[in-house]
Amino acid sequence: MTERRDPSSVDLTQEPSLDAAAHDGAAQGLPAPSGALLDPRILAAWREWLAALATDAEAAIAAAHVYGELGPEAREAWLDVLAEDAPKLQVPAVAIYAPLLSVESDAGRRERIEIAIEGGEHAPRPTGGFALRGVAAGGDRVVALVTPLYLRFVRVLWCRYLPEDGIAWARHDPIVRAEDAPGPGILLDGAQLEATPIKLVIEELCHAVLAQQRKGAELPPSLQLCADLFDAHLEGDPLP
Repeated sequence: MTERRDPSSVDLTQEPSLDAAAHDGAAQGLPAPSGALLDPRILAAWREWLAALATDAEAAIAAAHVYGELGPEAREAWLDVLAEDAPKLQVPAVAIYAPLLSVESDAGRRERIEIAIEGGEHAPRPTGGFALRGVAAGGDRVVALVTPLYLRFVRVLWCRYLPEDGIAWARHDPIVRAEDAPGPGILLDGAQLEATPIKLVIEELCHAVLAQQRKGAELPPSLQLCADLFDAHLEGDPLP
């Protein structure tokens, strides 16, 4: 029998972000990753909270936020706890793991989460969604790329770029209620965004990513978190 890892074993003097994340989670009713998880009453509350991820938007958003604030060792401990608890719940694995996947950039942990979602099979990349695009001063494209996560949740990639020159800036909203997603007519950097075929926007962004790489400039972390949107279009030159 595999010993259950205690996330409290993380040295807070070496991982200050864990303490901040724990306080943030507690403020939102989230059982923080700590040795208290081993107490039967707290463990019951933790599992009840996990079950709520399938229907409670605030819980899902809090999970993404708190997990995103943790360091590598604390994230591994969280996933170890989930590996033991998730199969005991009558909740789809995607509801428990998708909020974490939305903010995880490490390839190894992403693979671990994807396998957990599919029960041993690799999770399919998100499909569908829509794009909004406008043209700012100087010809820069500004876009909002909305793609599905699970249930009624989406992620939003906001970006300003020139296909032939690279990325000016990018921002990622990892988990958003579908009803709160941006719509046609919103203003971004002075440009009004209108519905545009998503394939066209992704192709333009791919050109901008390649231009950024050719200049030797680093890609914004937000784009790296959304690498799955572009890998299939980069013809052997994926995002790093």
